[in-house]
Parts: sequence; structure tokens; C-alpha cells
Amino acid sequence: MPPFRDDQLFIIAPGSETTLAQLGLPESFTPARNRIRSRMFQAEKAGEYEPIKVRRKEKPAKAPTAPASGLATNGEEAKPEAEGEPEWEEDRVSEQGAIWPIRGGKIVDWPCFYALITHVYNTINPPFHTPIVLIADPVWTTKEHEQVTQFFFQKFKVPAFTMVDAAMAASYAYGTTTATIVDVGLSKANVTCISDSVLHDIGRSVAVARCGGEAMTERLMELLPSKKGFTREVCEQLKKSGICEILPSDVDLPTGEMNSSEVPSNPAAAASTGADGLAPGQRRPSMTGERPRGPGPNTQVGEEKKLEDEDGVLDIASIVTGGNMSEYLVQKEKEKQERVAAKQQQKKGNEAQLLAAAKPAKLPNHKRPRNTFMYEDFALHDAMKKAGMSSQSMADMQSAMGEGPNKRQRSPEPQSAVSDRPVDGGLFSPDGTGAALPGSGFRREIEVGAERFQAASGGVIDRLADAIHRTVQSCPDVNGVNRRSELWDSLIIVGNGAKVRGFKEALIDTIQRKYIISPSSATIFTSELPSNLSTPMATGANTPQPQFPGAPHHGGGVNPLLLAATTAQNPGLHPSSSTLSQLGQPSASSNTHSSHAQTPTSVKLAKIPEYFPEWKEVGYDEAAFLGAQVAARVLFVVDAGTSKGYMSRTDYNEQGPIGIHEVYM
Repeated sequence: MPPFRDDQLFIIAPGSETTLAQLGLPESFTPARNRIRSRMFQAEKAGEYEPIKVRRKEKPAKAPTAPASGLATNGEEAKPEAEGEPEWEEDRVSEQGAIWPIRGGKIVDWPCFYALITHVYNTINPPFHTPIVLIADPVWTTKEHEQVTQFFFQKFKVPAFTMVDAAMAASYAYGTTTATIVDVGLSKANVTCISDSVLHDIGRSVAVARCGGEAMTERLMELLPSKKGFTREVCEQLKKSGICEILPSDVDLPTGEMNSSEVPSNPAAAASTGADGLAPGQRRPSMTGERPRGPGPNTQVGEEKKLEDEDGVLDIASIVTGGNMSEYLVQKEKEKQERVAAKQQQKKGNEAQLLAAAKPAKLPNHKRPRNTFMYEDFALHDAMKKAGMSSQSMADMQSAMGEGPNKRQRSPEPQSAVSDRPVDGGLFSPDGTGAALPGSGFRREIEVGAERFQAASGGVIDRLADAIHRTVQSCPDVNGVNRRSELWDSLIIVGNGAKVRGFKEALIDTIQRKYIISPSSATIFTSELPSNLSTPMATGANTPQPQFPGAPHHGGGVNPLLLAATTAQNPGLHPSSSTLSQLGQPSASSNTHSSHAQTPTSVKLAKIPEYFPEWKEVGYDEAAFLGAQVAARVLFVVDAGTSKGYMSRTDYNEQGPIGIHEVYM
């Protein structure tokens, strides 16, 4: 009988933004059941931390009570009542003052990190006899591995413990022994080569800066004007929305211009209501003297005060503070009545003409000059709560905005890349009444132009592609066998930073454009040979070889014309010391490879496993956690410690923390 069961295994994956945790392994592996924010707050006592921010509850000011005469019963002036003990409340929305112990994958605050792990452990509350599998970031050093091991054994008295490298865990999830793992995180990316189940530390690209999701958020902040309301939180939610997309290099950004041959995409609306009938994102060019239909200033409908920004960003905070809330609600109510009247007029229209009209064509996102996404303003909800607004007042305001939970969103929004909130943000009650739950935010649509396609235009893709190329080129041979072609054909791109639509496709496209060698390139050799030289045979024996001063002639070396052609066509492949060694020059490197080995001829993504239905639904961006589940079952249940795949309590007592290096994978 194995010493441990499936339901006893505890897996923890610390991350810069979110820590994943799960107790027990189901029959079919599933995504992590627990997602905990990787931040803590300083407690009242120095050196201690709290998982939730606790703040002093602000009480509304009360007027002093006194008898009508202004005097107390004994003839003295009444004194205000003494204030009671301060009341405290939990703030589950604001993260002001939060301490993040993991930044860029590296542990930067050890006391806070220990407090975070303790919070995760207490939240899951595993039984006493529970082994732990920890997913380690590649940036952790061997000394840090020992510190973490010592903490788990001494703090939680675990019976067994092991650590799995995040890249190796991802290869376990895909069921491959040779692959290039590209892990894109919040503020960095890791690139690792694994061949024949051997992880290569030589040439490994660890913590490549400005290649994660944070760099894309900062790029959106540069492109979108902050004065129009595009704050960091707005750009962050835009990046995670369905309208943020990275287009391939051969796709042009959409523009707002219309050809004269284009017709309205909704002739039914044009016939019944007189509207333009344009598809979403289409805008009719403005003409001098023409007044828009409205509502709004200088329109055909009326001269209502325009309280919304030109870019679609609604500054509710200024409306509240400016005392325009009642005016805004009246305006919204009037707009609702106008929409109802328009719908009724449309129903009374010519039915035959409506039936004959074509169905409006829905343009895809990449063809729309402008599109909208649903923004959830948590800070505004918290500010209004502090201002003393009741829940009913906030619900009325949300309803008046016409942007409640029952309103259909124009674009689907995937789950947050780094947040533990569900798809709908967990904002509203499941009964569909629209009542806001604690910690909810106001939802409203925000319109964005072509900037939503340029999140990675700041060089994120190029830097990551260069890191992948350097890592694969640095991978040494295994038992004299070159595995680089297999590494190029087995790219595994994981990490929540790669969740942006089109990111993986754009990365593959960039690698192919910069580094791939087309088979048709061989035709240049016969066309560029001097006329006094014979045509090279298929073996290349007659191909002239350049002679360097003092270098011997090698008949079986690399083809110099092939080398010159590849380096000329690919600027990323500059002749280096390894290239000179191939041509006969001395080099400090002992690894010499042919030009074909140094250059990819094809780049492919590894095949996604098909036997985990739960993971197929959510995607394999967190495949390292799936691989950790596979490793945990094999090490603790199937192998049962026969191969010493984990460190037991006895091993720790005998060897100490350094024993983790013998079982670290």
C-alpha cells in the first residue's frame, strides 16, 4: 500500500500576482481550485501581516444632542458624548498599501513570503499527514530552494516535500520529453530547453524583462490618453478583454474611412427609422453643415448637456461631486424613452420591407475601427460607499446608466490573465436582479480605437523571439545528437501573460520571419557563382571554400555560401565565434555545429494533449499546475518513494535542507 493517497497531496504554485493551490487529486486532473492573491498587508503589530486590508470605519458626523434650552438638567452646559471604541472593517477591494513578496518571479520580501504561504496553508487547511509539491520559478537560486525547504519542514511539519521546476512541469503536462518552454508572466518571461527529459541550464533565458503582460499594459497607457479617462486600471481591463488583439504582420490596422461603393449594412433600420444603418465600428464621414441625429449638443434631437467624454469614457466621479447626478439621471431616463419610442416606430414600419432587407453583417473585431468593452470600476464603487451612498441609490444609478448585468456585452471577455475574479467579476447576484454584491464595481462600456491592436507594439514580441532563438542555439547536444530541430518544432507557450488574443500566433509569425530558412533558398547558390567556376555537385565537393590566413583547407566543413546566404537573409544570425570555428578558425567554444543545425527550417507549436477535458475548456496557460499534478501522482502514489523522487521527514533530519537538490526536478 502506498504511503500517500491522492486526496492527501497538496500542490502550491506561488506567483507574482496569484498563487494557485489545491488539496487532493481528482480522477481527471482539473485546473487549480483555489486562486489566492499573492499579496499581504502590514498588520497593526510590527512584523506581522494580514491577508485582507483592515481599515478604520468612518462614522458619519452627528450633531451634539442637548435639551431645548441648551442647558443640562443641573444648569450646566451639555457636553458632547464621548466617542466609543473605533470600529474596523475589511476592505476587500482596495489594494493600496499591499505588499507583494514575489516580483518578477523572485522572492523580494522573505517575511512577507512566509506569511503568504502560511495564509495559503491555513486557507486550505490540509490534514496533518499531507505531503507538499511546490512549483518553483526558474529564477530561484539553490540557496533559496534550501530556505523554502527548511520553512516547510519546520513550520508545517510536513511528512514529505518536493519541488518541481515550472518549465519541467509544463513538459509533463504536454507529455513530451523534448520541447522549448516559453513561460510568459506578469513582468518577465522564461525560456527553457528540455531535451530527452533533461533540463538545460546552459543558455537558459530566465526573467527576460519587458516581455510580460505588464509591458503590454504600459504600452496601452502610452497610446491611450490619460486625460480622457484611460487610467491604468482601464488599460489593464482592456488588455484582458476580448477586443484587445495582436494582429499578424500581414494584417493592416482598420481605419474609419468608407468607400463610396459601400452600402449600409442594415437597410432595415435605414428604411424604418431613417438611421444610417451602419455596422458596428462604421462611421459616416462628417460633412460641413450636417447636424448629427443626437441626442447631445448641436444635434437634431435637442440640446441636452453632454456628460460623456468624446472617447466614450464616462466620468461619474465628476458628476457626483459636481452635483449633476439628478440631471444625469433625467437625461438617461429621457434617452430610454426615446429608444422605446424608436423601437415602437420600427415595429409599425413596413413589414414587407423589413423582411426583404438583408441581415446586418457583423464585422469581426480586427475590421472594426472602433469597438467597446465592459469596464468594471471597483474604485468608484468604493468611493461612493465611503461617501455614504446607500446600496439602493447605487443600484438605481447603475440601472439608470443602462449598463447593468442584464445588458448583453458586445464582445466576450475571457477570464482575467492575472486576477482571481471570475469572468463576470462576481459583481452581481446570480438571480439576475442586478443587485450589487459586496466589493462590486460599476460596469459601463468604453469605446477604443485601433490602439487596442497595438499592445505588443513596443517590442515585446521581438524581444521574446530573440530570447527564444538565443536559448535554442545555446542548447548543447545530448549524447552527440543535435536536438535543435525538435526544439523548434515543439514550442510550448504558457503563462497568463500570453492570454492576449493573437499573442501566440504573432510570436510564431515573428520567429518565422526573422529566423526561419526557406528550402527555396538553395537556388541562390547556382545563380550567384562566378562564371569561371563549375556548378557545385549535390555533395558540395566542388563548392569553393574561402581560405583565411593561416587556416587549413577543410573539404568537409560548412558550406560558406550557405552560411553567407543565411546570415544575409536573417540579420539575427550574425557570424560569431562558433561560426568562425566552423570555418576553421580557433574558438573558445567546444560546440561546433553546421549552419542547418544553427538555423530553424520550421517552427511549430507542440501538440496540446486531448485527454484532459477540464483543461481544454479553460486553456493550457497554467499547464505547469497540470504537470505538477502529474508529477505528484507518479512520485507519491505510483512510485511510492521507490525512486526517491521526494524528500521525506527522515531524509530532512539526516541531510538537512541541502537534500532538496537530490530530488529537485
